[in-house]
Amino acid sequence: MPELCRFYGIVIRMYYADHAPPHFHAYYGGDEALIGIETLAVIQGRLPPRALGLVTEWAALHLSDLQSLGNA
Repeated sequence: MPELCRFYGIVIRMYYADHAPPHFHAYYGGDEALIGIETLAVIQGRLPPRALGLVTEWAALHLSDLQSLGNA
């Protein structure tokens, strides 16, 4: 799975042509969450609150790029 970004121990990855709805995977330590691109809400899994906040902030800053990749 291609890695899009890595910061503060958080890794963001996205599968090409993955199942709907468009989403990305966020990993932190032993936790993983699938985050919907349109809503930036957790679809599945969990992250600690601080890591989730950083992921959400990162995704908001890169939303147009994520939407382009999610609709590819």
